[in-house]
Amino acid sequence: MARAFGRHGFQVGLIARTREKLDTLVGELTGLGVTAAAFPADIRDRDALTTALTAARDTLGPIDVLEYSPSPTGPITNAVQTTVESATAQFELNVLGAVSAVSAVLPDMRARGDGTLLLTTGVSSTIPAPFLANVGLAMAGLRNWAHTLHAELKAEGIYVGTVTIASGVIPGGGEADPDAIGDRYYRMYQQRDRAEQVIGDLDAFRALVAQYVGGHAEPATSTVR
Repeated sequence: MARAFGRHGFQVGLIARTREKLDTLVGELTGLGVTAAAFPADIRDRDALTTALTAARDTLGPIDVLEYSPSPTGPITNAVQTTVESATAQFELNVLGAVSAVSAVLPDMRARGDGTLLLTTGVSSTIPAPFLANVGLAMAGLRNWAHTLHAELKAEGIYVGTVTIASGVIPGGGEADPDAIGDRYYRMYQQRDRAEQVIGDLDAFRALVAQYVGGHAEPATSTVR
């Protein structure tokens, strides 16, 4: 996404926990002629996330596009194994982090009457999967909120879209290629006409869930969420 938007003249602010990883990504983007800067923060720390977004605005200028897509962290639990703790961990990561990020940038967007919010979820937001129960619980909440934001903010000139990733992200993998995914996000930003895009095959994931429910071995969950 950073490459896709950077190719079209955007300055890019990157937020993640690890400074070294961010510096590497900034170096790669700079080598492509993209102006980029790093703002380390753990998105589960809501004050730190707000501070990072404020620093990005102060450094790069008004935030025109916010894209939120945390990497999965913490234990993933089956439905019957889901506890308050495991559900809370995913809710803090996927939902409360998104609410904090949107809250930090939305006032300026509303004042300008323009802006884009892109919120990423995984396939478990759409298709209930027992082996991704606590993740799906949070992802479904984020997807629902994205759709309500889309409906509420459209009249104010602010576009909200959600992307459901129903595939592993695979270099050279057609629509699942990282650059193809980045281009999809950029087209959403340009066209601003759909609340949701799906990348991948929902029916294939339904079949995977059916296989699990039918008593076969638990599927690997490292590439879908």
